[in-house]
Amino acid sequence: MLRGLLALHRWMGVIIGVVMTLWCLTGFVMLYVDYPRMLPAEQLRGLSPLRVPVGSSLAVIPLRSDAALASARLEMVAGKPVLRVVPKKGDGRAISQMRASPQSYDLESGAPLAPFSREGLAKVGLEFGRNFGIDGAVAAITPISVDQWTVQAFRANRPLYRVDYDDAAGSTAYIAGLTGEVVQETTRFERFWGWLGAVPHWLYPTMLRQNPAAWSQVVIWTSLIGCFLTVTGIWIGICRLRRSADGTIGSPYRGLWWWHHMAGLIFGLLTLTWVGSGLFSMSPWGLFDSDAGRIERQRLAGPLHWADVQGALANMHQLPSDTVRVESAPLGGRMALVAVTADGGMVRMNRSGRPAILTRAEVAAALHGGPRVASLVLLSEGDSYYYAHKGPVRLPVWRAVLADPQVTRLYIDAVSGALLRAVDGTGRAERWLWNAPHSFDVPGLRQGPLRHIIILPLLAVVTLVCATGAWMGMRKLGRDMRRIRRWMRRHPFFLRSRSLS
Repeated sequence: MLRGLLALHRWMGVIIGVVMTLWCLTGFVMLYVDYPRMLPAEQLRGLSPLRVPVGSSLAVIPLRSDAALASARLEMVAGKPVLRVVPKKGDGRAISQMRASPQSYDLESGAPLAPFSREGLAKVGLEFGRNFGIDGAVAAITPISVDQWTVQAFRANRPLYRVDYDDAAGSTAYIAGLTGEVVQETTRFERFWGWLGAVPHWLYPTMLRQNPAAWSQVVIWTSLIGCFLTVTGIWIGICRLRRSADGTIGSPYRGLWWWHHMAGLIFGLLTLTWVGSGLFSMSPWGLFDSDAGRIERQRLAGPLHWADVQGALANMHQLPSDTVRVESAPLGGRMALVAVTADGGMVRMNRSGRPAILTRAEVAAALHGGPRVASLVLLSEGDSYYYAHKGPVRLPVWRAVLADPQVTRLYIDAVSGALLRAVDGTGRAERWLWNAPHSFDVPGLRQGPLRHIIILPLLAVVTLVCATGAWMGMRKLGRDMRRIRRWMRRHPFFLRSRSLS
């Protein structure tokens, strides 16, 4: 049995061992450079200061007063104030609602925003580049189908255009042709390291990623085979230990085989932890699927209709300086707006257009009607389930712990009242089975030099385990192939009988 297991481990290592080595090598890159994406803070940075026209045409915007909305926001696009509203979808699916495309209206005329011409796209690109700090003019505007950096953004924002800038960083922006929204931005640096890091690490080539179901299954089954390869390697490594004449226990191998044997025994569990947590990141077969926050988000905000938004916008007479966006922020069915500046600062305003600081009583009242609130605490710094790691988080937040079977935690923005995160029992399991072991996402190791001092050597030895196994498997494959060819040359009669048949 051991010989058969050894052969299976060796042959599987030829292909999966190479993939696992690739995961390790690209892991070094991803410690420092992530996949390029347009973060909300970056999108804000690219907006121009908001200018609301006197006597705007809110009354002629073609929306019914009782039209249910998921959100509304006001921002500048190519020198024009634009209202974007996202209709509320009836299917109740949180992800589907989050990916819904906004309907955009010119606030000066009240008319739906027309598709952007080439000149309009150039103006949007120039405005975004100037605000974002891109030191270069618009060099080219190209319509695209889908490319490596817009696989997820393309479907909801087509037709999509790539704007190339004439700057030293090789910057590009991607603009939705119907709405004028900038949905992605990359630089030459990010693209180069993306190809060496996130794209191979996530098995993320464009052709595969365009089919999410196929991509998911490829990653899941590759990770599962990697787990099997690691477990069998640990078992074989234990079985292959030998006692020497002086009584010490060690490896019977020499050279590269010795290094693979001993490193695999010592760091095999770490290898399994990384591969297994990578598998968990895919939520295989719905393991970590959760609707946490969907019902609570609706209950917290309450119903939102166009008449509510229209009335609040009509009373918005004066905005804080440097405001680049105004967002709807209903709480408990009571309408409010939030003025947002380019650096992310926020001021909440009530329906009458006056500043309105959110109180604990208002948050508690908005949560009324659902599960009992076991605790409601204002956090000025993160906790185990809401914290800054690769990106910042909004603070302070209200943390509400519900007395439901899942002991759900809700993290509510202390300024706007928006639900930022919801964590139930499934979310807590995912946090400790995926985030914590896969990226050493634990307090004290999220940032700083200690993180790299610990992770880099460990990643290096796991790379050694995977690389030596893959190399030895390929060498054994080469020797076996040469042996087969020699045997076939010594038995030409076998070849003749095969050709006659």
